[in-house]
Amino acid sequence: MATGHGETTGDFAHVQVAVLAKAPIAGLAKTRLIPALGAAGAARLQRRLTRQAILTAQAAGLGPVTLWCTPDARHRFFRALNEASGVPCLVQASGDLGDRMHTAFRLHCTLGPLLLIGTDCPPLTPAHLRRAARALCTGLDAVFHPAEDGGYAMVGLRAPQATLFTGMRWSTDAVMADTRARARDAGLTWCELETLWDLDEPADLARLSPAQSVALGLAR
Repeated sequence: MATGHGETTGDFAHVQVAVLAKAPIAGLAKTRLIPALGAAGAARLQRRLTRQAILTAQAAGLGPVTLWCTPDARHRFFRALNEASGVPCLVQASGDLGDRMHTAFRLHCTLGPLLLIGTDCPPLTPAHLRRAARALCTGLDAVFHPAEDGGYAMVGLRAPQATLFTGMRWSTDAVMADTRARARDAGLTWCELETLWDLDEPADLARLSPAQSVALGLAR
């Protein structure tokens, strides 16, 4: 793993944040949590996770925040979130997860570095995003927050890197390992920050702190 070079500028206003989110539709969102929460409950959780991700991104105090929506941006939740937060809602590209992620980097990185997150990581904080922005501002090509399941909870790039997203084995425990290998082969400099966990399975609900459970409407 490369460690980068240079000094941070201390000015992160050009480091953008993009959030990828599914519409909170019962049967579409957080399907692996349906056995524990029911389809409607999983959809409600998706709404709260998405709001939390937007608040986290805004609280980091970086550059512009955008929400990339699927299957489209017409859902009333997305419209209401745009009105409440001012965050633009864009439509995710067609194709697999890699295609959608690469499209976001290809479009955003014309304006500066981009941090990309999903909505499934309650442990992710504004401080995590600021540290990731700092890493990119030192001159690194990429920064990651690996996830315990073998993927990653956040990826940041200074420029689009198609090799990190094309033909990947998504939704497997090989994602981060494959990403490291591809970054190394491409001669990229990068760093990996704290390993985080995603809220994907019913067992993950027990990992939420009392405050997180209250924020996500899961407190009993």
